[in-house]
Amino acid sequence: MSTAFDHVPVLAEQVLGSFAELSALLAQQPGGEGVLVDCTLGGGGHSALLLAAHPGLRLIGLDQDPTARSAAAERLAPFGDRVRIVATNFANYIPAEPVVAVLADLGVSSPQLDVAGRGFSFRADGPLDMRMNIETGETAAELIERLDETALADLIYAYGEERLSRRIARRIKEQGPWGGAEKGTAALAYLVAGCYPPKARRGRIHPATRTFQALRIAVNDEL
Repeated sequence: MSTAFDHVPVLAEQVLGSFAELSALLAQQPGGEGVLVDCTLGGGGHSALLLAAHPGLRLIGLDQDPTARSAAAERLAPFGDRVRIVATNFANYIPAEPVVAVLADLGVSSPQLDVAGRGFSFRADGPLDMRMNIETGETAAELIERLDETALADLIYAYGEERLSRRIARRIKEQGPWGGAEKGTAALAYLVAGCYPPKARRGRIHPATRTFQALRIAVNDEL
């Protein structure tokens, strides 16, 4: 597998331990079979562990990210028709059959953070995108341009719990428009950091973390 999602789950033991009672639940089902819904399929690593450990388990894997779905399809191919992958936000999915377990690993994944072009991280400069589904929807830059200063400040405060949201929103709107080659993730992170007093910029958490979180949540309708 050659995608960024080709990784070994770091919480393998914790995932298997959390679903330790799955065998007993499956034994109570007709034919000893049951459905697991993985709400955040990603590369399919966690689901692969559970499918291998529980032969009676069938999987419905949900993910908005086409790159993740492609990687998961390759990883989970050995499990054949026990696996069904659905392109959707889990908030919009209603299973058509009873399920025995649900798995959700919320938030942005490491493979997504590692690709600067996705725009999730300020560790390397990239476009202000932040969409889980890169095929549709509004980018972070487009969201910033659409909102007025007050609405942007409210968003940053509500989704990022950022106490300097008013100052940050004002500076963002003053420095627009956003979305060009010079107005990507690095420029936004630098602007947000500049809204903080010098001493506060040297904390354990980067000053832009809360603002980036708020924009990502809004772009992907996570709440």
